[in-house]
Amino acid sequence: MNLTSHENIVKVLNAFNPWWKSGVIRSEYSKTYKRFAYYETMKILAHETIRRTAVLTGTRRVGKTTIQYQLIEELLAFGVEPQRIIFVSLDHPLLKLSNLNDILECYHANIYGDENCFYFLDEVQYATDWDGWVKTIYDTRPLSRMVATGSASPVLKKKATESGAGRWTVVQVPTLSFYEYCEMLDVERPDLPDDIRPTGLLRYNKREMTLIMTKLSCLQKHFNRYLTVGGFPELALASDDLMAQAIMREDVVDKVLKRDIPSLYNIRNATELERIFLYLCYCSSDIISIDAISKALNGVSRSTAEEYISYMESANLIYRSYPVELNGKQILRAKSKIYVSDAAIRNAVLMDDNLMIDPVQLGITVETAVYKHLTAFYYQSTTSVGYHRGGRKGKEIDIVVDFPQGKILVEVKYRENAEIKVTDAIYELADLATCAIVVTKRENDYGIQSSMGEKKILRIPAFGFLYLLGHAEKHGYRGLR
Repeated sequence: MNLTSHENIVKVLNAFNPWWKSGVIRSEYSKTYKRFAYYETMKILAHETIRRTAVLTGTRRVGKTTIQYQLIEELLAFGVEPQRIIFVSLDHPLLKLSNLNDILECYHANIYGDENCFYFLDEVQYATDWDGWVKTIYDTRPLSRMVATGSASPVLKKKATESGAGRWTVVQVPTLSFYEYCEMLDVERPDLPDDIRPTGLLRYNKREMTLIMTKLSCLQKHFNRYLTVGGFPELALASDDLMAQAIMREDVVDKVLKRDIPSLYNIRNATELERIFLYLCYCSSDIISIDAISKALNGVSRSTAEEYISYMESANLIYRSYPVELNGKQILRAKSKIYVSDAAIRNAVLMDDNLMIDPVQLGITVETAVYKHLTAFYYQSTTSVGYHRGGRKGKEIDIVVDFPQGKILVEVKYRENAEIKVTDAIYELADLATCAIVVTKRENDYGIQSSMGEKKILRIPAFGFLYLLGHAEKHGYRGLR
């Protein structure tokens, strides 16, 4: 029996593309809420003069496939012939056994003969030599357009530099920002000026800042739930948070650790991978020593720990934050901080009822969320997001946004008493940056405070800071000014 016969492939393709018969996308596929990445991808797909393939990357359940369906729905609404649009999930068991060329030949031989098509390829990393096929389609079918998705972003970015140079653009799809979460759930939201941004608050007087913070205060009650399950669209909409966390462990974590990463990197035993990830969940926001991981996990070699951490980063389960120097000296060797890619993942894995009430753990959770937001906000610009540790006493600043033309310092003080002392690093170093921000907890803990030098420090509650970042992203703000 030939499992990958053209007849079997066509059956699978028909199942994946019901609009070939109906002419419409089913509402449960396309959803109603459109993420920021949807609009970014649509700009690439619809550009009249610059032709690029968009490659969406992000962890499981962030909505990459939904964005593809929403794009297809838009094309159908514009009057594109349904048979001219093909969606292929390369994660399907039968299609994994098939050559991508055979799949597309079946499509053109049986469904649509013209090569002027819209190709939507889902989870491309499962196709052998996928980057070569994407390049071939781009080069030989000049009227075609393509959107692909993948879960291994460094792999995709490497291929984009090699085969995809000048041909495709990688679009990062992070977990939901707090702003997207509030929009998607349609909670009460403040009416804000389009041009408002967190760094701009330093120029506000006390009355103006109080007015903005009063408007934002309605969001605070939604912040803890966002930290618990809010990063993933389908789970954020669920009515049962405990069930949502269980699904997150199973679909977002277990499948990545037990199936996706082992499949991509030929790992036979995923147990050590799981143990290392659990360790990283406990240590999110800490500076990580590979030797300490090896010692703590008895029997995990240093090289294995290094390798597996890079695999988890490639699967969008973690971020690595690298040190940033503030006095111009080059860093030769330094340890990275590790952040779980979404605070909700960490909470779901650790399964500790006290996480959201323990001040220390809650601080780690919020710092994780702040780092994720800043990394997602600045990923397209020539910017890195790291941390600073220096001086004789090794004083640390949690997060440093490093621009070619300046730096933003961010210290997370998510506690009842978020006092900044004269001995704190952000107080001493604020003058070396364009902007210094202290992220606080209490709704009324906001304002401007002095530093050691001439620069002022902005204090702002976490829920307000993250919401304003999303607001700025929606209205197109990128950068310092």
